Amino acid sequence: MLKRVHFPASALPYLLVAPQILITVIFFIWPASQAVYQSFLIEDAFGLSSEFVWFENYQVLWDDDQYFDTFWRTIVFSACVAVLSMGAALILAAFADRVVRGATAYRTLLIWPYAVAPVLAGALWVFMFNPTLGIFPYMLDMVGIDWNHYLNGTQAMMLVIIAAAWKQIAYNFLFYLAAMQSIPRSVIEAAAIDGAGPMRRFKDFIFPLISPTTFFLLVINAVYAFFDTFGIIHAVTQGGPANSTTILVYKVFNDGFIGLDLGGSAAQSVILMFLVITMTVVQFRYVERKVEY
Repeated sequence: MLKRVHFPASALPYLLVAPQILITVIFFIWPASQAVYQSFLIEDAFGLSSEFVWFENYQVLWDDDQYFDTFWRTIVFSACVAVLSMGAALILAAFADRVVRGATAYRTLLIWPYAVAPVLAGALWVFMFNPTLGIFPYMLDMVGIDWNHYLNGTQAMMLVIIAAAWKQIAYNFLFYLAAMQSIPRSVIEAAAIDGAGPMRRFKDFIFPLISPTTFFLLVINAVYAFFDTFGIIHAVTQGGPANSTTILVYKVFNDGFIGLDLGGSAAQSVILMFLVITMTVVQFRYVERKVEY
C-alpha cells in the first residue's frame, strides 16, 4: 500500500517567487496594460488632454501602406539576423570544440563582443563602413563597388543586419559550445571508428543532439532581432535612408518620441508585442516537434 506524503502549508515558496512576480508586474504587466489603454486614446503632445477613440489608431495603421512595408521589412531583417548569427556561431563553436592548444584564449576572444553595448557596436560598424574614412569602403572600391549606406537603402540594410548579427554571435557561441561539450565523447568516437568523417559526424550526430539548444536560440534570436536591435539601428542609420532600415520597434520610437503621436505609437507597440508572443507560441507549437530531447 502506498503512503501519501503530505507537507505542511508554508509561506516560503510564495516568498521565494515574490521578487520575480513583483518585477514582472512592475516592468512588464503594468507597462503593457498602460500601452493597451493608451492605444485607444488620442492625446496631445504634452499629455494634457486625451480623447477615447476606440480602435481608430489601429484602423489608421491598417490603412497605412508604409506600416505594412515596415512590417515585412522587420520579418526579413529578423530572419536574416537570426540565420546569420546562429549559423556563424555554430561554425565557430564547432571549430572551438576541436581546438586543443590555446582553447581558453580562443574562446575568450569569441565571447568578448557580447560585452559591447548595442550602440557602441553600431558606432564601431559605422566607422568601419564610413564612405569617406572607413577601411571596408576603400577595399570595396578597389574591386569596383561603390559603397555609401547613407544613400543606398540596400547597403544600409545589409550593414545593420551584419552589425546586429555580429553583436549576437558571442551569445549564441556560448550556448552552442556548451551543448557540444555536453555530448558524450564515446558517441563521437564510435562514429569515427565506424568511418564517419567530420562532416558526417556533425550532420548525423552532433547537430541532432544540440537541437534543443538550436530551438532555444531560435526563440531568443527572434526576440532579439525584434527588440534589442533598436540601439544598433539608431546608431548606424537612424532608420534611413528613406526609412529603408526602419523596423517596427524603431517606428514605435520614431512616431512616439519624434512625431509625438502617442496613441498611434502605443497601438504599434501593442501589435509588436502580440506579434512576438504569437511567433513564440508558433515556434513552441510546431518547431519544437522537430527537436530531439
